[in-house]
Amino acid sequence: MHTPYMSIRHGLLALLERGPSHGYQLRAEFDAATGATWPLNVGQVYTTLDRLERDGLVAQDGEPDADGRIAYRLTDAGHAEVSGWFASPVSAKSAPRDELAIKLALAVTTPGVDVLSVVQTQRTGTMATLQEFTRLKMRAGDGDDLAWSLVLDSLVFRAEAEIRWLDHCEARVARASAGRPQNTVAHAPASDRAARR
Repeated sequence: MHTPYMSIRHGLLALLERGPSHGYQLRAEFDAATGATWPLNVGQVYTTLDRLERDGLVAQDGEPDADGRIAYRLTDAGHAEVSGWFASPVSAKSAPRDELAIKLALAVTTPGVDVLSVVQTQRTGTMATLQEFTRLKMRAGDGDDLAWSLVLDSLVFRAEAEIRWLDHCEARVARASAGRPQNTVAHAPASDRAARR
């Protein structure tokens, strides 16, 4: 199961909407909201804050504290950016490439690769991940942590969808190889494969 795309940039801006914070606080708040599903390191946080400051979306808020940490606050442009982010749908085009889809596409077109084995291996891994998410949901119950519960729901639904897609891939590969000699599915011309879809 892949890690879903998360804009650290917008995540930090959304956290700063609550009020000024320094990098360590932002990392802790991000981890708390997401159940540490996509843990950030402090270096990522401060690198992103530097970029946000450069872009005029955040500004330093006062002097460093006793530990030398600097708090950041949103600028007017930062508030507008957060509002725009919450008001806009997340586009699949903005997400990173889907490694699994690319892996299977290359497996199908690479001679000697057992595509069904690749699919089965991934299904086993995704099933294990789904079971872990389900255990986490059962432990979390219907507590007050709505943010973490929603993240878990998303992870469970994504894993379930990935398993359905893998089942679909397995059926397509099996159908494609049924009428062909062994190991020739991978060599079918792209136009031929497209025509069978």
